[in-house]
Amino acid sequence: QVQLVESGGGLVQPGGSLRLACAVSGTKISVNEMGWYRQAPGKQRDLVARISSSGSPVYADSVKGRFTISRAGATVYLQMNSLKPEDTDVYVCNAEVQWGKAYAQKWGQGTQVTVAS
Repeated sequence: QVQLVESGGGLVQPGGSLRLACAVSGTKISVNEMGWYRQAPGKQRDLVARISSSGSPVYADSVKGRFTISRAGATVYLQMNSLKPEDTDVYVCNAEVQWGKAYAQKWGQGTQVTVAS
């Protein structure tokens, strides 16, 4: 059974910072690409940032220069700086998990990020 456990969301003032973390655990698995998505109620998930197994990042235009994605093994981090009210959303962790020759996309439960005065 694969689990994704997220942490680090919360309420922050505009201009502030938050750091999200997502740890993937499971038996006899490897983790390939990992990422963070955002999702508003009733809307589709949009990519915030993703990072390959070799550490190459990709960012949404809206967060370039403000957010940094990194990983340490099967844990992915999202450092969020210079936060804006429009960054408010539920942030969901994603990981491509591999066991043998099989792959699957796994999702976390999501963590709320609220940017407000």
